[in-house]
Amino acid sequence: MRTLITTAFVSLDGVIEGPGGEPEYRNTGWTFKDIEFDEAAYELKGREQDEAAAMMLGRVSYQAFSPVWPGMTEDFAGYNAMPKYVVSSTLQEQDLVTNWGEITILRTLDDVAALKQTDGGPIIVHGSANLNRNLSDAGLIDRYHLLLFPVLLGAGKRLFSDADKDKQNLKLVESESYRNGIQKLVYDVVR
Repeated sequence: MRTLITTAFVSLDGVIEGPGGEPEYRNTGWTFKDIEFDEAAYELKGREQDEAAAMMLGRVSYQAFSPVWPGMTEDFAGYNAMPKYVVSSTLQEQDLVTNWGEITILRTLDDVAALKQTDGGPIIVHGSANLNRNLSDAGLIDRYHLLLFPVLLGAGKRLFSDADKDKQNLKLVESESYRNGIQKLVYDVVR
């Protein structure tokens, strides 16, 4: 069985991206604006690229990343080489880019659950606020890699839904605080 890992930059109030897309969002760039850069805080991001065997995205994140990431050969060589899964009920094969390796469209959360039952290494979910909420609500996420930023943003897409569901316990497996106030929090979902 494969491990499904969500990775996210998250504000203290749970925002992972701006409403309506970053370009129009008043707090665009919040992960780097007014927060001193500390390379050590991003070690997790490099490790994820080395440890993941595949990447999963929702349609919106796929359409944002696919024109850019294939050309970023230095920063994203590992991600560019690995298979990608896009969860979308509307994206068509002809909508996929041809310069980003193997890309498979999954139509439903049942398709994601079936993929998790296959052999292979961890699958990492990038961006994809709506997909992350749906995966979490369906109990499909196994681990969270969070970089918690010392900001409050108010409006924005949240990592977790407000669905009325049973409590889900998490086990902290790794944490670290950095001099710029960012905290690394890695949680396994307790089953």
